[in-house]
Amino acid sequence: MSSRILIVLLSVAFCSATASADVIHLKNGRRIWADRVRENGTHLEYEVGEDSYAIPKSMVERVEEGGVPPEFHSSGSTDSNQEVPSYVPNEDLAAGGDLPAQIIREGHVDADALSSLEHTAKPEIVGAAYFVAGKHEFESGNLPQARTYFDSALRFQPNSPTILNYYAALLVRMGSAKQALSYAQRSVQLAPNSADSYAVLGVVQYASDRGRDAIRSWKRSLELRPDPAVEQYMAKAERDLKAESEFSERASSHFTLRYEGRQTSDTFRRSILMTLESEYDDLVRDLGASPRESIPVILYTEQAYFDVTQAPAWSGALNDGKLRIPVNGLDSVTSDLRRVLKHELAHSFINQLSHGRCPQWLHEGIAQAVEPRSLGSIGPRLAQLYQEGHEIPFYALEGSFARFSSGEAGVAYAESLAAVEYIQDTYGLSELRRIVERIGEGSSTEQALRGTVHSDYARLQSDVGDFLKKKYSR
Repeated sequence: MSSRILIVLLSVAFCSATASADVIHLKNGRRIWADRVRENGTHLEYEVGEDSYAIPKSMVERVEEGGVPPEFHSSGSTDSNQEVPSYVPNEDLAAGGDLPAQIIREGHVDADALSSLEHTAKPEIVGAAYFVAGKHEFESGNLPQARTYFDSALRFQPNSPTILNYYAALLVRMGSAKQALSYAQRSVQLAPNSADSYAVLGVVQYASDRGRDAIRSWKRSLELRPDPAVEQYMAKAERDLKAESEFSERASSHFTLRYEGRQTSDTFRRSILMTLESEYDDLVRDLGASPRESIPVILYTEQAYFDVTQAPAWSGALNDGKLRIPVNGLDSVTSDLRRVLKHELAHSFINQLSHGRCPQWLHEGIAQAVEPRSLGSIGPRLAQLYQEGHEIPFYALEGSFARFSSGEAGVAYAESLAAVEYIQDTYGLSELRRIVERIGEGSSTEQALRGTVHSDYARLQSDVGDFLKKKYSR
């Protein structure tokens, strides 16, 4: 079995401002800034700092040499706002042969070639062909179509650990972690000595809120093959487990609340759940979709929150699949806490609509808008930044804001809200929802913008600047 490749889909890797870099332009519209890029067979290998990664060539549109990375400084924090680790094993089925060349033509799946194979080839070849098609759509971000192809692949090769692993990872990305569990478990049963299968099982278990089981699976994966990425995921799960070792739990229709009994009163906890349920109903009405599974909510003291999440100092709460809320010193649901709860909950809805593909600026813009929050006193200063040409480009806001310093994060959040205010005021909430849905269907952000509000990033940057000037300049 070939080694697993960690696929890192970052929109921007923040590098030294003085160094030149190569820019990997992905077919889904995202960019990776790398120190060095080289070809290795069917993959591009690239380096960011001391870390090395690889990505299939099929995902890459072009590589631009000698670019200058955006001049933003890292806060030194980890990328905490990810629902689950975004990796899958990258191995070809033994029966695959030259199938990729037959099935993928000019960057698209050839449906006629698939149909022809289904009528003429052996079942293992047909299964491998559908796997190739599904893998291509998965890596391109078209998750619903990838699921259709993986379903077909499993009809012909139901006992393939590779297909099962990919299918389980796909279901997690689509917000159906509990449904993914049986596929990941079956992969481990079929391949009990596969580090990949145990790694994927751990991802599924962690996303299903089964932290202890995830740790056991990742430990077994590491016994079979050392892997720094798996070690990081396991360390995060172990921090969770340590912090929650003495926590109690209560549940409502859509939430599972965990808390340290001495820190909060029963009345306060009940109020939090009632508030969350009320905001849940509002978001269903406004966004037209809802998370498929119960949402874990964890209440922390302030220190425990930072110990567990490793979030930047400016962070007030986060949603990484679990709503992690510091409540130190609070004994009731204040207006500020209500806004925090709705903001973090909105991320779960946006993840469901976009299948985990929504860029961070749109995530944060919508989450702020539904709190509700407005630019208010920040508006005039942001309008001035745009007039001076000092705004952060939207393409640089696609990835996590956790890398930003406090000042940069403030600008990033304000720009995100301004963009969403502009789209909502000009085109309506329904168009915002359509943008997110199109991204979930596999479109790049710019493709989704062009298909709805007839804009790309350059046009959006200009339109938001004009919007701010008209609204706030005197």
